[in-house]
Order: sequence, then structure tokens, then C-alpha cells
Amino acid sequence: MKDFHTRRLFMQRSMAMLAAVPTVPLFLDSTAHAMTALLDDGFKLDQNSGSDGKILVIVQLSGGNDGLNMVIPFGDDAYYKARPSLGKNPNEVLKLDNYLGLHPNLSPLKSLFDDGSMTILQGVGYPNANRSHFRSMDIWHSAQPDKEYATSGWLGRYFDACCSGTDPKAEPTPVGKDGMMGVSIGEVQPLSMRGERVMPVNFESAGAFRYRGSDRDGFARLNDTSLGVPVSPEDAPTGWRDVRRNRLGNPTEGEQIDFISRTALDALANSDRIAEVTRNFQPTMEYPRGEFGEGLRTVAAMIAGELPTRVYYVSLGGFDTHANQAGRHDQLMAVLAQGINAFWQDMMAQKNDQRVMLMTFSEFGRRVSQNGSGGTDHGAAAPVMLFGSRVKQGVLGKHPSLTDLDAGDLKFSIDFRNIYASLLENWLDVPSKPILGRQFETARLVKG
Repeated sequence: MKDFHTRRLFMQRSMAMLAAVPTVPLFLDSTAHAMTALLDDGFKLDQNSGSDGKILVIVQLSGGNDGLNMVIPFGDDAYYKARPSLGKNPNEVLKLDNYLGLHPNLSPLKSLFDDGSMTILQGVGYPNANRSHFRSMDIWHSAQPDKEYATSGWLGRYFDACCSGTDPKAEPTPVGKDGMMGVSIGEVQPLSMRGERVMPVNFESAGAFRYRGSDRDGFARLNDTSLGVPVSPEDAPTGWRDVRRNRLGNPTEGEQIDFISRTALDALANSDRIAEVTRNFQPTMEYPRGEFGEGLRTVAAMIAGELPTRVYYVSLGGFDTHANQAGRHDQLMAVLAQGINAFWQDMMAQKNDQRVMLMTFSEFGRRVSQNGSGGTDHGAAAPVMLFGSRVKQGVLGKHPSLTDLDAGDLKFSIDFRNIYASLLENWLDVPSKPILGRQFETARLVKG
């Protein structure tokens, strides 16, 4: 038993050194007691993966993006009346038609629009819009406006559904199967990516996602997976599979440690793989400096490296523009356009453009009228953008009225859950009702 306790101590210390450790407590809380039933024979991490399937990339514009100065109704005098100093010069707007145009710094996106690789959905929101950053973001992430405290997100429930076939209520299949199904890049994993059964990978940067212990080789040796999954010394002669079949009740202490070990080794293997593909990646264009550009570059590298990931998630912050909005928002539009364009040029160079779709969203838009500080306050409806070689190009939906308002806010015309339902059913190829809770009407966002 001395070896066993030494191993346990080693595991405790090693797990504390893993960059992925913040995800472990919640993950184990829901799965530790069922681990022997979840682990399966000879299971590999990248089975049933997105390495050769469709991929969805989510770009969150955090803080409440001013949609009126991103997709601009330059043909409406009410726009300039409401924004005497913030309204963009109609001669500089990148015109889509005689009424609507893009922010002048979105020139790279205008090229994608003209090439048929971009869709703009207007007036996206939800009933009884909430102007709190945290509450509205929770609503967008969970797709459950009526649930005050959501524990899972719409993408997390998609991961859960893929673990069980298509029904999130069914029994899940092995945990490791979907350990890389979703990857979010940022300090905190977004609620939208969290499932009840599956906890996707999250890291701030590819370089930070690695084992930090002093004896990396010793960690790997001590958790040898030659028998299918790690086993304690006393169980080594028979192997984990026989042990698992004989212990389908409450797991022993050793089995729980083995489960933690397997989770740690998955993280170790994932970090090695991510480090390798990002280190060797050669982008076709320069990405903007900063976390957003680096995040998109990492996603492009992982797609090029054929990692088994179906959904990627990155964020661009700084959109809470209550004061002195003009210069700040202009800069954010340039960073957004440069990042998405560089990413899309890489997708085309990789010949992955047919199987990748990118969506941008923000938790809410801004008020129609500018405030006294040269900025805009929290609003409601805003545009959503989709990019991809298979999106239905154009502008979908009628632009909200600038005079028929809801307490100073644009009225929404497209429920964001209609977009989610469309992406789930027509892109990710799963039924949306079990994930969203009811059937929402889908829009034709994907070319047949």
C-alpha cells in the first residue's frame, strides 16, 4: 500500500500543476461516482470527432457592441439626428445597398460579403431584454431566459447530446470521447460551453496549457495507460477492464484516483498536441496583436492540425462604450475585421472553408441616441454576423425602426434562439429541441 499512497500523493501534487485543473472539481462532482460505467474498453480521445466534420467558431463581442455603428443605416435621417457626433459620414460607410452599410474599418469584411462568404442578421435579440451585462450574457449563453440560474449552456448541451447520440437526457458514453469536442480560449470558460456531462477544454493561451510539474516523465510513467487506462499497482495483473466489470457500485478510493489520473493524462496529451500544432503553424496573413488575434490564430492552427474539435470559442472585449466611443469603437472594428479576415484567409488556404462557419454576437446592442458623454448606453437588439463558404450570403431580416422604439431601444425581430436552432440543425446536424428546450423556427442560413 506504500506505493499506492505514494502514487496518490504524486497525483494530488501533479494535478495542482495542470493548467486545466480549474475544470476538474465541477467535472468530477457530476461524474466521479459513475466513472466505472463511463470508461470503456480501448477508448481513444479523438473518436467521433470534428477532425473531418463541420466546425463552428464563436466570436463573442463582450461589453455590448454598438450594432448601429457596425451595420449602419446611413440612409435613415433618424440615425444622424440621434447621433450628431457619433454618426458615421455616409461618404465613408461601406455601402451594402442604398440604406445599409458597414463601418469604414470593416473593409476586409465587406470583401467577404461581396465574395458571398458573409451573412448579416438584423435586429437579433429576445423578449423582455435585460440590460445587465451578466444577466443578458447568461441568457445568450444558456438560451434559457426563464431560468435565473443556468448550469449549462446551449453548446454544452450540444456536447452532452453528442455523447448520448442526440438526446441530452440519455445516458452518456465515455468521458474521454468528447474531451476535445469543444475548446474555448480565455481566462474563464464561458457558460455556453459548459455541459452537464461534458467539460470542454479551456485555456488562456496554447503556451500556458501544459504540465508544469518538475517530473513530467515520472508523471507519465506513474500513470501508464498500457492497460487501457491507468491502474493502481495492486490491480495491474488483471487490468482495469476486469476491475471495472467487477466493481459497478461505488468506486473505491483507488478507482477514483485512477479516474483523476486519466483526466489529467487527457489534459497532458491534449496540451502536447495543441502545443505541437500551434508551434508548427504558418499563417497566410498577419493576425492583429493581442488576445483576440492570438486566439483566432490558435484556432486556425488547431483546425489545420486536424484536432478533433467541433466548436471553438474566442472573445474580443472592450465594447462597453459609455463615453468617448468614437475612437475606441473604431479601433475595435479594425481589430475584429483584421482578425476574422486573417482567419478566413487561413481557412481557404487550408481548404477548410467549406466545413467551417464563424458567428459573431454580443450580449446586447446600444441605445439609438448617443449620451452626453460621447458614448452610448446599454440597449437591446443588435446584428449577428455569420461567415463561411456555405452561408446564405446577404442581409436577412428588416432593419429595426429608429423611431418606433422600446424605451429608447431597437425592437428585436429575430430571436437569437432561432439562429441557434438553425446552426444546430442545419450545420451541426443535431435536433435542436432537446438542446434548446422547445422547437424554434429555423432560418435558411446554410446553402444546400
